Amino acid sequence: MPPPAGPQSARPKALSTTPTDRKRKRNTSTTNHQSPSSEHQQQTLQSLFAGQQKPHVNGPTPSSPSSKRLRNPHPAAPSTPLATSEMYTFSSRSPPVANGANGSNGVIDLTSASPLPSPQSRRINGATPIKRNTPAGVGINPHTGAKKLVVKNLKTHTSWDGKAYLEKIWGQLDEALTVIFKDGDAGQQQRGFFSKEDLYRGVENVCRQGGASTLFSRLEGRCRTHVERDMFEPLAGKAGTDQPVDLLVRVLAHWTRWKEQMVTIRAVFFFLDRSYLLSSSKPTLAELTPLLFRDVIVNSALLKEAIIGGACKLVDADRRKTGAPSVDGELLFKQAVDMFHELSVYTASFEPAFLTMTQSWIAKASDEMIVEKSVAEYVAWAGQVIEKEMKRCDAFALDNSTRRDLLALLEDHLVVRKTTDLVEFEALATMLDNNATADVTALYALLNRRRLGHQLRPSFDKWVDETGTGIVLAKDSDDMIIHLLSLKRRLDFVWVNSFQKDESLAHGLRESFALFMNKTKKGESTWGTDNTKVGEMIAKYVDQLLRGGAKAIPDVLTVRRASSITGQRPVIVSNGKPVEEDNEDIEVDEDEEVNIQLDQVLDLFRFVQGKAVFEAFYKKDLARRLLMGRSASADAERSMLTRLKTECGGQFTQNLEQMFKDVELAREEMQSYKQRLEDRIGWDKGKNVDLSVNILSAAAWPTYPDIPVNVPASISKAINDFELHYKSKHSGRKLDWKHALAHCQMRATFGKGSKELVVSSFQAIVLLLFNGRGEDEHVDYAHILNETGLPEPEVKRTLQSLACAKLRPLTKHPKGKDINATDTFTINTAFEHPKYRVKINQVQLKETKEENKETHIRVAEDRNFECQAAIVRILKSRKTIAHAELVAEVIKATMSRGVLGVGDIKKNIDRLIEKDYMEREEGNMYSYIA
Repeated sequence: MPPPAGPQSARPKALSTTPTDRKRKRNTSTTNHQSPSSEHQQQTLQSLFAGQQKPHVNGPTPSSPSSKRLRNPHPAAPSTPLATSEMYTFSSRSPPVANGANGSNGVIDLTSASPLPSPQSRRINGATPIKRNTPAGVGINPHTGAKKLVVKNLKTHTSWDGKAYLEKIWGQLDEALTVIFKDGDAGQQQRGFFSKEDLYRGVENVCRQGGASTLFSRLEGRCRTHVERDMFEPLAGKAGTDQPVDLLVRVLAHWTRWKEQMVTIRAVFFFLDRSYLLSSSKPTLAELTPLLFRDVIVNSALLKEAIIGGACKLVDADRRKTGAPSVDGELLFKQAVDMFHELSVYTASFEPAFLTMTQSWIAKASDEMIVEKSVAEYVAWAGQVIEKEMKRCDAFALDNSTRRDLLALLEDHLVVRKTTDLVEFEALATMLDNNATADVTALYALLNRRRLGHQLRPSFDKWVDETGTGIVLAKDSDDMIIHLLSLKRRLDFVWVNSFQKDESLAHGLRESFALFMNKTKKGESTWGTDNTKVGEMIAKYVDQLLRGGAKAIPDVLTVRRASSITGQRPVIVSNGKPVEEDNEDIEVDEDEEVNIQLDQVLDLFRFVQGKAVFEAFYKKDLARRLLMGRSASADAERSMLTRLKTECGGQFTQNLEQMFKDVELAREEMQSYKQRLEDRIGWDKGKNVDLSVNILSAAAWPTYPDIPVNVPASISKAINDFELHYKSKHSGRKLDWKHALAHCQMRATFGKGSKELVVSSFQAIVLLLFNGRGEDEHVDYAHILNETGLPEPEVKRTLQSLACAKLRPLTKHPKGKDINATDTFTINTAFEHPKYRVKINQVQLKETKEENKETHIRVAEDRNFECQAAIVRILKSRKTIAHAELVAEVIKATMSRGVLGVGDIKKNIDRLIEKDYMEREEGNMYSYIA
């Protein structure tokens, strides 16, 4: 369509020709002419301007910008010059200037009578100039200098109608919009063919001529009408019958179609969008696309709730699994979320509805699940719900605000409001009893989402206390330490892996251990005293480790093998902190294995308040190991002593260190004695008794009873010789021989060969009675009792170890496990053993019930003395004190050695009153008597 030949405006750039326009102009250049007056006016201006320039030799003068726009693309042949009468003439408003040199101010008024053409003006289009007779002084003399030209009354008038052109272009655009809204090609119309380029150029021309605002208003109204009539009305008709999901499907289809239509519309009206809408307050076409759809359809009172509800229904169906929607739910929900984002209704409309629906669902579901399922099953379900909801947020690009609020909502209903049910004692106890570490881990992780993991502490402390109390107060206490170490290992593993090293739970674990390990129960195991059994059993377990080394460690406690109790890889305690051992193929040497076990035992020892019981039994066992050479490793003994010194102080280990010194001094003393024998009489080891004596300090070592025994003459002579040697070096000292602690090595000949027997001194004395006896010669019980001089219990115990144990150098008649006064004994000629040196079971070296009772009673008495000393110290410093305050101070002062009951403390107060150390005063007060 050719553009109109409109009037020239003040902005020459406002008009431009399309390629089609230029083509049509070229084809009609020979037939279209301007009116004579216009042509004459144009050429007169050219003549005037040409008169001020120098003549061009090679061609005509350049044309003006106006002539450039209107020049004929096909130049014609040179024409003859126009006559003066054919040019425009101007009405004279002022007298003409006679002479340019003598005129007023040198101004030439072109509105006066038309001047004669100059010679230069006759050269237009290469024509030969015409000579005319011009009066002198009339016209423009080019040699008189620059003149000022005043051009007046050149405004042109045109018959151009911009409104008609706008209506014409809009008619074409309206037809094109009709086709677009029917999903047709914008370039195909019923009334003719209009290319998109023509439509675009029409929009451009209208915009350049100031019709952009009108054009946009009509476009907006046309689009709004289309959305309301072709989209909203069909959807509104289905709103009452369709399900929300089905209605959402229809809306998404219209939205997709609307976006595609607006892509074509934006291409046609691109110039309007770029040149006018961007700089105005009106929405651009990109903004108009969601704006109309949102205002007319999505935000309509009739459809809004159903559209948002349809998207929520898709999520609800996925959560409840009550049935799949009619289309692919995931794809449909993703399209809906994308549409909400594009329409800017996500935050204002969808997110609140989505969270409200979620709250209603999770509140009901969590209330049902906490009742129907166990705590472990509920925790697993809650974890799956949270994980699935977070995956949905990621998969469908939900906003971070939605993710944050959704997670807070889920945690509030699943965790915060169910905390009381989650931290119940029965639930946690069931998990711990079944060693369900994974369930405990999940429970703590769920609670700790809201930093509520520490609320497991009351139930956890109760379970630890009840479980530990059952171990400590059990009737069978032989395996007490093994069970306690296994329990400690399990709890350390749970604390590290399940509770993520929670400090609050760590404090609760330590407090619970300290509570149950110091529980006392007066019974047969402690001989009616308040002593804790744990201290005794720890000392015995340490003795087992130091005597047997790594071989004495139970399989359930070794580092190299997973615990059969915990079912988990071991947790090694290093510097008081449990550290899980991740290496499944860990290999440690025996010394390191023993040290690890000692560290774990020391962890238990730290919880024990009554350390006096441990000290008493540990000292007695250490004495046996040192005197009889039963220690598996001297380094392990020193290492344990260093640990105890670090834990309890130097005063606690003072006597223990003295015991080690005595053994070293005794070894040096024996070397001196043997060297003296060699120097004096040439002592022969083959013919004399190889005597070894340990000189002990009575104050540092345990008290041992004096057991009477008839020592053989050869041994008695060696003892007397050593005693003379010792007293010669240390005058004023008395040696008290403890034969019950002695042991010896003796050679014996049996029917199948000779053996070297390692026996105790009492066993050796009994065996010596069978020297020179025949194979069938019987020795009765009364003879042995009389010849050895031992008490009857010691004789029975010694004979039982020689004739009733696994290794039997003697034969008992009749056979049986018990020793009776009517029994007789003979040499077991059939005795055999694969090794030459054989260690006979030394029953007398084991602790007896009497010794155990004596130790407990002695510890209880010492505790009473310590209690009385503490009372006196407190009264001396306070002078007067109330009864309740005195009891509290005494408990605090004696806690490290062992706490007495309140009743026992009161008994000690009464004893001190009887001894006149203190007296009662009024008001339940006590005062010190100086």
